[in-house]
Amino acid sequence: MLLADDDRAIRDALRRALTLSGYAVTAVADGVQAIAMAGKESFDVIVLDVMMPGVDGLAVCKVLRAQGTSTPILLLTARVQTPDRVAGLDAGADDYLAKPFDLDELLARLRALLRRAGMPVADSVDAVPEPIQVGALRLDVPGRRASYDGREMYLTKTEFALLELLARHAGVALEHATIYDRIWGYDFGPESKNLAVYVSYLRRKLAAVGARDIIKTVRGVGYMAELP
Repeated sequence: MLLADDDRAIRDALRRALTLSGYAVTAVADGVQAIAMAGKESFDVIVLDVMMPGVDGLAVCKVLRAQGTSTPILLLTARVQTPDRVAGLDAGADDYLAKPFDLDELLARLRALLRRAGMPVADSVDAVPEPIQVGALRLDVPGRRASYDGREMYLTKTEFALLELLARHAGVALEHATIYDRIWGYDFGPESKNLAVYVSYLRRKLAAVGARDIIKTVRGVGYMAELP
C-alpha cells in the first residue's frame, strides 16, 4: 500500500494500524512524493489525503490516472459535501472516506477495493481482529477487555467504547462533537459535561494501573490518546 498524508501524527497512526492489519505500508508526506513513489514501485492500493499542501490528493489522483495507473485509489478527507465527493470520484478515485473515520470502515473499504481489483482478500467475518495496542495499553475489542502492562482494568461499556475510540485514533485530536456522535449517537451541546465526566472516570482507572497521561486534553478541540 502507498499512503500519503501530510499530517505526521495521522500518517504514523495509520501506518501502524494498517501494518498490524497485515498491509505492507509505504508512507509519504506529500503529493510530490506520492507521485514519485508510485512511478518507482508497484502497489496494490493507494490511499491519499485530499488536503495536502502543494500537490493535493485530487491532483495526485489525476496525474496517476493520466499516467495510466489503474491501481485502486481511496481518498481521505474532512470535506464531506456532495460536490467534494463528486470531485474526488471525477479525479479518478475509486472510493472516498470522510474524516474522522473508524479503522474498521477503512479496512472494509480497502478489502472491497482489492476484491474489485481481483486480488485475494481474507474474509472479514472469519478474521480474528488484532488487539489495539498503544504502547503498554492493550484492548481486546471482541472480549471487551482492557489492560495496561498486563494489569487488567474493569471498564463499563461506555468507558471501554470511549477508550477504544481514542486508542484507534491514537495521536489524532478528536473533537468533542465527533466523540459525542460516535459514543452516544448525538451531541449533547456545548454546555454538556457528560464527556468530561467519562474522561475523568477513565483517567482514574488508567492511573490505578500505572497508566498516567494517556488521555490528553487538546484545548479548543477535544481529546487525544497520546502515542508512546
